[in-house]
Amino acid sequence: MRTGSEPTTARSPLRARFWLSVWGLVWTIFGTAAFALAGRPGWAAACGVLWLVVTIDMAMILKHIRQGPHYQPGPDIPPYRPPEHRHP
Repeated sequence: MRTGSEPTTARSPLRARFWLSVWGLVWTIFGTAAFALAGRPGWAAACGVLWLVVTIDMAMILKHIRQGPHYQPGPDIPPYRPPEHRHP
């Protein structure tokens, strides 16, 4: 059922985001180790920073998954209604 408010009430596919984060985590760990072993400290540091970002993102995704249907509603939960009045 479409309400016309999908851009403001869109639901995030958290499980898909989680698995994409796992994929990113694997590659950043690999990149950090590979560049460190190859003697490229700048690239290893860049991959290490990205590793930190991916880890923080994964933690937030897991937090939202654990918060239940407010962040990860199932097909039996109707879409949220947009607010009737917006305050400027």
